[in-house]
Parts: sequence; C-alpha cells; structure tokens
Amino acid sequence: MKYLIAGLGNIGAEYENTRHNIGFNIVDAMAASAEVSFVTERKASVAELRFRGRTVILIKPTTYMNLSGEAVNYWMQQEKIKTENLLVITDDLALAFGTLRLRQKGGSAGHNGLTNIIETLNTESFARLRFGIGNNFGKGQQVNYVLSQWNAEEKKLLPERIDFAVEIVKSFVAVGINLTMNQFNNK
Repeated sequence: MKYLIAGLGNIGAEYENTRHNIGFNIVDAMAASAEVSFVTERKASVAELRFRGRTVILIKPTTYMNLSGEAVNYWMQQEKIKTENLLVITDDLALAFGTLRLRQKGGSAGHNGLTNIIETLNTESFARLRFGIGNNFGKGQQVNYVLSQWNAEEKKLLPERIDFAVEIVKSFVAVGINLTMNQFNNK
C-alpha cells in the first residue's frame, strides 16, 4: 500500500524557515528520522521510505504554494495513490501556534495551496494536517506574517511540535485517519 504525504511550502532560500513552509519542515523531519534524502524530480522534491510495511512518498512541491495541486496530482498519478491515502500538511492562521488538527476533508479556509489542490483534484475529500501558526499580525499584514520567520519563543518550541506532527503522520499511515484523529486531535 502506498501513501503520499505532501508538505506544502515555497521553494527558495527566502522562504526557508518561514511560517508558510511548516509543511516542508515536517516532511523534512520525517525524511531525516527515516534517514532518507529528497531528490528533485518532476514538480517536487521527493523522498521515499518504508513504514510498517507501507511505502510512503514524501513530496515538497516545487511549483510554489499557489500551484501545489499540480505536484500533488502528478505524484498521485505517477505512484497510483488513492485519494484516501493522501495527506497534505499545511500552515493554518486560524489555529494557535503549534496546535495540530487532522481532518478527513474540508474546504481550503482561504489557504491558496489547499484551494489549488481542491480545484486540481476536484474534491475536498482528502486528509489534511493543519499546523497552527497563530494570527499575531496587524490589518493588511497577513502575507508578511505568513512569509516571516518564527519568533524566538516559537523557535524554542518548534522542534517538539514538528516531532509531534511526524508522529501524527506515522499514525495516519499505520492505522488510518479515524483512529489517528481520535488519538491526536486536541493534544
């Protein structure tokens, strides 16, 4: 059985370690824990690992956030992965910093990467892990906030929250969405 885990973010040094790139950070941590490396291929940087007898394809789209659906769709087709085995990891302004929420389906909540994936796949029925980045910004400053670096307090807490997100991803692969939501949401 194969799974596609898509960590969303933007390519380029200017976006590294920004709030909007938390999806990249989480799949990077998962790859590091499995001692596998990413290779840039068509529409994404890709790493493959085995976990509990399952093949897990990790991708970081190279299409930029607003065209994430192109990479997700390409790799789902390339690897013949069913929609129920797709997990998209993204930042979320509506959640407090470090809060993690796993959902089976839903809208984009204004997130351009999710919007493009929904439009490209023509469905809202795919799992997504939302990582809270908070909303500590003034009027009209949303773009600057999501593309900014973590503050000092967040940087201290980030490694533990990323590790927790990796545990959620592993659980999704091992036991599925429902048991994982029951075990991890609201923690």
